[in-house]
Amino acid sequence: MIKANTVEEYFAQLDARSFESLSELRKIIKSVASEAEETISYGMPCYKENGILVYYAAFKNHFSLFPTGSAIKAFQTRLEGFKTSKGTIQFNFDDPLPIDLITEIVKFRIEENKLKKSVNKPKKKPA
Repeated sequence: MIKANTVEEYFAQLDARSFESLSELRKIIKSVASEAEETISYGMPCYKENGILVYYAAFKNHFSLFPTGSAIKAFQTRLEGFKTSKGTIQFNFDDPLPIDLITEIVKFRIEENKLKKSVNKPKKKPA
């Protein structure tokens, strides 16, 4: 695992194949979550907006998007053909990224976090 304190440090340590693939994934996420903060959490780049939206990371033989278990479940049928686990989607370096699917997953996570925030909003105390 890459040790980095910033997203720039993380990307600086990637090989060319990983850098290219993660840059493309990052561009897709940024285009949808333009208001989100990009940071490092658990050693991986992630986007936060009303909580964690998604993590992403490079590995030796693949790269992954971590959109949480709820997104994996919500998009289960559309994720057939991809290797997934409880909260992860793996992509092969040589395959084109499913831009529309990733876009929809990130939008789903933004809305999910907005809803969660509105449900957990503290109630005003009477004066």
